[in-house]
Amino acid sequence: MVFLFDYLQHRRDCKRKQRERDLRIATLPATYLKPLSAQDRDIHGKSVEELVRDVHNNVFQPIDILRAYGKVAIKAHEKTNCLTEIMIAEAEGWVGSEVNLQGPLAGIPISLKDTIDVSGFDSSVGYSCNTGKLHPKDGSMVRLLKDAGAIPYVKTNIPTTLLSFESTNDVWGRCTNPHNPKYTPGGSTGGEAALLALGGSRIGIGSDVAGSVRVPAHFSGIYSLRCSIGRWPKIGGTTSMPGQDGIPSVLSPMARTMGDLTYFTKSLLGMNPWKYDHTVHPLEWREDQIRDAREKKRLRIGVMRDDGVITPSPACARALQIAVTALQSSGHDIIPLTPPSPPLEALLLASHLLLADGCKSVTSFLRPYERNDPGAAEMSFYAKIPRPLKYLYYLYVRYIRRDEVWAGLLRDWHEKSVYEYQGLIARREAYKAKWHEWWEREARIDFLITVPNATPAVPHDGMKEAVSSCGYTFLFNLLDYTAGVLPITHVDRSQDALPPTFRLRDLNGVAQGAYVHYDADKMHGLPVGVQVVGQRLQEERVLTFMERVEEAVERWAPGGKYQALDID
Repeated sequence: MVFLFDYLQHRRDCKRKQRERDLRIATLPATYLKPLSAQDRDIHGKSVEELVRDVHNNVFQPIDILRAYGKVAIKAHEKTNCLTEIMIAEAEGWVGSEVNLQGPLAGIPISLKDTIDVSGFDSSVGYSCNTGKLHPKDGSMVRLLKDAGAIPYVKTNIPTTLLSFESTNDVWGRCTNPHNPKYTPGGSTGGEAALLALGGSRIGIGSDVAGSVRVPAHFSGIYSLRCSIGRWPKIGGTTSMPGQDGIPSVLSPMARTMGDLTYFTKSLLGMNPWKYDHTVHPLEWREDQIRDAREKKRLRIGVMRDDGVITPSPACARALQIAVTALQSSGHDIIPLTPPSPPLEALLLASHLLLADGCKSVTSFLRPYERNDPGAAEMSFYAKIPRPLKYLYYLYVRYIRRDEVWAGLLRDWHEKSVYEYQGLIARREAYKAKWHEWWEREARIDFLITVPNATPAVPHDGMKEAVSSCGYTFLFNLLDYTAGVLPITHVDRSQDALPPTFRLRDLNGVAQGAYVHYDADKMHGLPVGVQVVGQRLQEERVLTFMERVEEAVERWAPGGKYQALDID
């Protein structure tokens, strides 16, 4: 009977939150439901930096900017189901009372991942048990944003557990890709990516533990930066894995344009975030790093074309080659890289560190019959298999199917003891040390460029099979390297089809999970990006190198740089 009561409460809570969201939209001032005016379009045509200048000079009022973006945010939600908490009515009040209109983000509406704590609103993380628990005060990130002049106005959709490149949950429903509704916008910051791609926001904040701001940028066609631990705030939100620090999560910026991503990051770091969050290093924005990265005429650029686990699909390989060719045409040196340690080792190590509790934390918040993410459910299922049976299955996969990759993931997939966990931490530090030594003494590159994921966006529920297809981003979480993603092109059915000789059964189990969904014809038009990687705490350099990649593509690539979706 307890299970039945919990299930009924789960359904009531989900329906209540969805009705609440609908009511908040329906009762907005009438201006939010009107078509865009000429002034609205003028506002949408300006960068964040230009809008801040206009607010400081009284050219535009913050309320005008909020309403211009609020209109498009509501339209984007109608198209993709990207929003969770609608805070627009409260935001109008914050403009005159809580927001610093002299700050570096004065009057700029900012969207937030659902997990970020805002006074008077839930941070459900997609779990119904977290609804109806309004936060009594703003989290540190929101206090920082308001002091900078930004106006939080909506929160955005995520997956249950936050361990997926999809964004679906029972509380808020399924978020869809703005380019193709049959595909996911990414995760776990997928709603944010969909909103930014459709122009319902210019800047937003997500979090990244295995690629959660970078993969949505790749899937949806926007820009994002995974900051190193200690550079950007880490606290001020709700998580699905409290206390998990084997692969720390970090809040990170996302934007609709490259220029906005740089300006946003610079503005937040200029606010001395270490005064708001004890985990942030007192490291100010470094103009000298920007200057050095901008003025160096001939860059030494490392290219990682294949991680040895999943060969990039034709669409992703083509996007990488477009960027590489443009950089070569700009006179830079391209260095094919062989990593010092196999990326497969990083995938195994990072996976075991992240879920060292055997998936207990992420499933502990689920009520009976509450939807779990398909990929997270697969991981939890394997973790619960009795170890003797699991070992027999491992032997079958390893020696009968001869799949060393999938067998390696399965073998020790169980809850770790403290002794085992400490051993993983030691291996993590040794892995990081080996990469550092290699980068400094052997590779000697300015930055590394690779794909953000082996494939473009997956279809809905595709993470059940593609659950382990995260190595190209997860590697840099393990290393704690600064890494950004920018869009390059779109899937083209005529250029990106698999060759006639391709056979799915020839791939390892992890690669099969990714490629089972790859279809260039069905994916035609989906965005494809590249990932730019620097060493730890190199946010200024990575942002500058991202700009230089985009400039090279704009100058040398057929068709120029990526064009964002038009605003309706």
